[in-house]
Amino acid sequence: MDTITRRRSRGDGLALLAAVLTAAGCAGAGDAPGGAAQERGAASSVVLIEGVDWGHLNPARGDASPRAGALWGDRTSGGGPSGFLVRFDEGFSSPPHIHNVTYRGVVIRGLIHNDDPGAASMWLPPGSFWTQPAGEAHITAASGGFNLAYIEIDDGPYRVLPSEQAFDGGERPINVDRSNLVWTPAPGGSDADGPHVAYLWGETRPGALRGVLVRLPAGFKGTLRTNGGATRAVVIQGRPTHRASDTPTTRTLEPGSYFGSDGATAHTISTGTECVVYVRSDAPLEITTTTHHTE
Repeated sequence: MDTITRRRSRGDGLALLAAVLTAAGCAGAGDAPGGAAQERGAASSVVLIEGVDWGHLNPARGDASPRAGALWGDRTSGGGPSGFLVRFDEGFSSPPHIHNVTYRGVVIRGLIHNDDPGAASMWLPPGSFWTQPAGEAHITAASGGFNLAYIEIDDGPYRVLPSEQAFDGGERPINVDRSNLVWTPAPGGSDADGPHVAYLWGETRPGALRGVLVRLPAGFKGTLRTNGGATRAVVIQGRPTHRASDTPTTRTLEPGSYFGSDGATAHTISTGTECVVYVRSDAPLEITTTTHHTE
C-alpha cells in the first residue's frame, strides 16, 4: 500500500507533537528477563503477553468471536478508558456491525482489514494504525496465519451492535499503512541512529491525550521518563527489556506485552534489535539515551 486509504480522521489532522518527546544523556538498562506474568507497583505495571487471560471479544458469537485479553482498564463494564489485545484466526471475517464507542487499533502481527462492508480488501501489516468511529457500519477481517492487534477506547464499556443501529457521530475513520508513517528524530537525536517517533493522534497542550509510535534502534539503552499523568505503552515490534523505577525486576517484553505507569516514573529500556512501542500519555515524556548503535 503506497497511500493513506480513503478513510479520514475527524478534523483530517494529525498535529505534530514535537514538544512531547525530548532526548538527552542518562542512565542505562539491565538485561535480565523473567519473572511473573504481571507485577504491579505503586506507580507502574507490567503485563506479559504470555500471562494474558483470553476470552471472547463478543460473547454473543461464542467461539465464532475473536479472542480478547485485557492489558489495562476494563472494557466490559462501567466507564473509563481501557486497552486490550484482539486475536483473529486466519481467514476471519466479521459480519457488518457497529460499536457504541470509538476505538483505535495498531496491528502487531498478521494482516488486518477494517473498512466499510462493500470496500475492497486493503490489508494493514504490522505497525499500521487505524481508527473506527462509534456508530459506523464496518467489517473486520484477518488474512495472516496469526493475527494480533492492540485496541484502545477512551470510554467504556465496549459493545458490538448490529449494523441496523448505525449512526453518524460526526467522526470519520482512518487507515494508515506502516509505509505511510512519518518518522522524525526525537529532539536531540539524529536522522541516522537515535530514537524516532511517528505522531498518530492528539495534541501537545498540557493534560491532552496523544498517541505516538516510538522506534528504538538496535543496541539502544536509555530511559522513557513520564513526568506525571497516565502512560500506557504496548510493544509492537521487537523484544525490549524493561524495568520501572519503582521495581528491581527487569523483564523481556514480547510483542503484545504492556507496561504503564501513573505519576512520575522512569522506564529503563534496552534493545537487542530495533523495537517499536506504542505510547499513549496525557503528560510530557522524555526519551533519555545512554548508548545506541546499529548492528
